[in-house]
Amino acid sequence: MSAHITIVTLGVADVGRSSSFYEALGFHRSSASQAEISFFQAGAVVLSVFGHEALAQDAEVQGAHSGFRGVTIAMNLGSAAEVDTEYARWVAAGATQVKAPVAAEWGGYSSYVADPDGHLWELAHNPYLPLRPDGSGELAD
Repeated sequence: MSAHITIVTLGVADVGRSSSFYEALGFHRSSASQAEISFFQAGAVVLSVFGHEALAQDAEVQGAHSGFRGVTIAMNLGSAAEVDTEYARWVAAGATQVKAPVAAEWGGYSSYVADPDGHLWELAHNPYLPLRPDGSGELAD
């Protein structure tokens, strides 16, 4: 079996609100979505939003999380200008500004926003990571 990621599920406070947020950013909600869970095609990966407590119950873990969870989701873009544009678009859609776009010490350009539930998204340009047409990265062997 190949190493891969199929779905990233975010535990959220309000599935409807989160679904609307991601739709406003251009993510297409699948017809397989239901009131309690939404699915979005995100390049080679599926993004889903599911009630936080329901997700914790499904995983059989305690549900209350606070503070930094040690996870970010990254959207790599083709240029610094695209990062600036996406950052502004995400903020206009309701994302919280966390780190304004800035040249990174490793040679790229990076910013962070948080979705309505505080999930951190890095919007970045990495000149060392070529992008496929679906937005997924092409790592060197």
